[in-house]
Amino acid sequence: MSDITKEPIEIPGATVPFFTYKEGETQVYEFDTSKCGPPEPMVNAMAGLKFIDGPDKKLVMINHKKPMGLLAKIEENYNIAEEDLPDGRIKLIFSYKPGASESAKLDDSHCEG
Repeated sequence: MSDITKEPIEIPGATVPFFTYKEGETQVYEFDTSKCGPPEPMVNAMAGLKFIDGPDKKLVMINHKKPMGLLAKIEENYNIAEEDLPDGRIKLIFSYKPGASESAKLDDSHCEG
């Protein structure tokens, strides 16, 4: 594992701190909503996804559980990888899906009821 320096970044609309760093040629944006309740995980994910506008960018979300409402809303627009963390949290990695990410409705950060 390399020494990655995570830099704070201002994300409009975010309610938790975001950090950015490079993994090879990929710009990564990361946030942790594992201590937040709804709707904060979705609000922050939608704010961060606005930065995923090309194949060289990814968004990493750390959450206390799989955010089903969020995934139902954007799963067709992004590639999503999941990783279970040793402490029980989940790590989701959202990446650009050509031809689909551009049509994501990222201004609607409410769960379907």
